[in-house]
Amino acid sequence: MRFRKRWVAAFNLAVTNRITSQFAARLPGFGILTHVGRKSGKLYRTPVNVFRAPEGFLIALTYGRESEWVRNVLTAGGCDLETRHVLYQLSAPTIVHDPTRRRFPLLVRIVLRLIGANEFLQLSTSPAYGVTSKFR
Repeated sequence: MRFRKRWVAAFNLAVTNRITSQFAARLPGFGILTHVGRKSGKLYRTPVNVFRAPEGFLIALTYGRESEWVRNVLTAGGCDLETRHVLYQLSAPTIVHDPTRRRFPLLVRIVLRLIGANEFLQLSTSPAYGVTSKFR
């Protein structure tokens, strides 16, 4: 199972993410996360499944908390998120374990359960309309 998950992650990185990146910032439930590499300092743009929450946003950790982008965001203490044509500066990243997924609508809960997503990255937000960010 672990090998399969790594293979799917590698395929998504090489193929799916490149295609998804073209429209993810415009579709509901998706967004483009801009984050800085921990060691390289390079800017990365990663398509993610994103959900509004009272405190900001929740991002499903479909590949777990050890994903490079998750580690980058935690180390930097934040990132930028473009979703539905709005740019947000996100801060205070926290890993949330929620096997019940009660914060989500029923259909989303079912999909998250099927893919085994029990962990989420919670981030605080404020709209960054035209604001220059260290992650841009």
